[in-house]
Amino acid sequence: MTNEKKHDFTLRISQANSTELVVILYEMLLCYLEDAVVASHDDDLGYHESVRKARGCLNELIASTHVEYEPGTRIMQLYMFCLKRLAKADVTKDVTYLGDIRNVIQPLHDAYAELAVLNTKGPVMDNTQTIYAGLTYGRNIMNIDMQDIVTNRGLFA
Repeated sequence: MTNEKKHDFTLRISQANSTELVVILYEMLLCYLEDAVVASHDDDLGYHESVRKARGCLNELIASTHVEYEPGTRIMQLYMFCLKRLAKADVTKDVTYLGDIRNVIQPLHDAYAELAVLNTKGPVMDNTQTIYAGLTYGRNIMNIDMQDIVTNRGLFA
């Protein structure tokens, strides 16, 4: 994953509500799967690192699933399928397993993206700085302006 994508995900996470956080996790997982496919051709270490990071995203999705409700148990089964496929992909370095995971995660991402539009709750993280990107430009770079600078970011006084 490029530093630009990491920066974009970080900004989105700081302003996301609970449903948007799930969408972001799906996008990160898909990005790491894509990185693993690219690295499978020549970079063995990069492949295993991308698979490890994809597993971290999947573990976070598993930990945040509410299995006490009906859709949660079925989604958990899908996550467990993906986790097994990811383990096989890591051991065999066979990218077809990564494609199987993508085929499961992409529809879930699309469904949660539609749900995120309906969720009108505010961001999960309170007391964060307001960030404006693109207000000022430097030579060959875009500056980010941060407003509401406080000393107790993320904490309540």
